[in-house]
Amino acid sequence: MINQQFVRSVKLHKEKQGLESYVAGLAILRDLDSLEMDKPVTFFIGENGTGKSTLLEAIAVECGFNPEGGSRNFNFSSRETHSNLNEYITVVKGFRQPKDGFFLRAESFYNVATEVDKVGAANSYGGKSLHEQSHGESFMSLILNRFRGNGIYILDEPEAALSPSRQLALLCRIHELVNKGSQFIIATHSPILMAYPEADIYLADYDQKITLTEYKETEHYKLTRDFINHPEQMLTYLFKE
Repeated sequence: MINQQFVRSVKLHKEKQGLESYVAGLAILRDLDSLEMDKPVTFFIGENGTGKSTLLEAIAVECGFNPEGGSRNFNFSSRETHSNLNEYITVVKGFRQPKDGFFLRAESFYNVATEVDKVGAANSYGGKSLHEQSHGESFMSLILNRFRGNGIYILDEPEAALSPSRQLALLCRIHELVNKGSQFIIATHSPILMAYPEADIYLADYDQKITLTEYKETEHYKLTRDFINHPEQMLTYLFKE
């Protein structure tokens, strides 16, 4: 089967001299050679600090997006905090060219919303300033109105502003856009989002290199299942002195 994704794989250069020390030590980069992306939806998961967002940012930059987020024509910068990891990876692209794309990251979404107002582009985002909506409403407004299909969408913890029901709505929207020829690369902690059927889930672990993992084998799924099924026992265990 021919890989028809816009991003087919990500390769880490063997030579890392000059890579920032804290980045070189990230768990997600340990023994990393290449990550294949032959599914329409790919998830990066793992504990805080393993490097999911750093790798996602580097992929986004190499795909032509602003490090703080937005579409390819966003070039604002409120603070230079992105790493130089993008200089040490190669994004292997497919034969198709995306007609749309967006890099959405929760931590700098406020800055993206400000830029949308600044350039007078609110009509493309639902016709109402993203700042005049709640955090969750503005996220969904952007995804429903600005994501048009046949595009590459890179999302960093999109669940941060979304209720469980809105996360389900996001799953539906992802599926609609996949059916319109889109590709998603997502860093997440949400067991709801990572349940997307037949997605590839890459787990970054402190003790081993990044690995493909089955959904029901993830800690996110197991902990959530156990807590929902036995909340009293879990709380008793957590609160014991």
